[in-house]
Amino acid sequence: MGLRAWRIAVLVAVGVAAGLVWNGLSGRGFALSGNVFVRPGDEVIEAAEAKARLDKGALFLDARPVDFYRMSHIPGALALSEDDFERAFARLEPALRARFDLVVYCSGYGCEASHIVAGKLKQRGIQAAILNEGWPAWTDAGYPTRAGEQP
Repeated sequence: MGLRAWRIAVLVAVGVAAGLVWNGLSGRGFALSGNVFVRPGDEVIEAAEAKARLDKGALFLDARPVDFYRMSHIPGALALSEDDFERAFARLEPALRARFDLVVYCSGYGCEASHIVAGKLKQRGIQAAILNEGWPAWTDAGYPTRAGEQP
């Protein structure tokens, strides 16, 4: 039985290795590193860069559900939830078009809402950077937060 298990393990290892080689050399493979939500042309920034931009007057957009925004958000951030994008965008559009430095964030750790919101903004001709790992990156860095409805 031990020889059979060894053969199976070798076959699986050879199959995985062959698949990885094909993925890397074929030109049709997919990236095995990085965030799968990041699309070509996306600007993804780290928390320290986001804080520096906030200090210089950047407008932050919270792509999380509105209830999360009410619990706590980045000071000055506006709620632009992915779930309610169309209605919120209609209300915020003049402010968004008047600003040149926008940063979108969401719940982080696999959350794609900030990427979706940034993509929808881009379709409307508005560029926005994406805070890498979103809200957890901000709070883990010890940066300020605010609770309530007001930015």
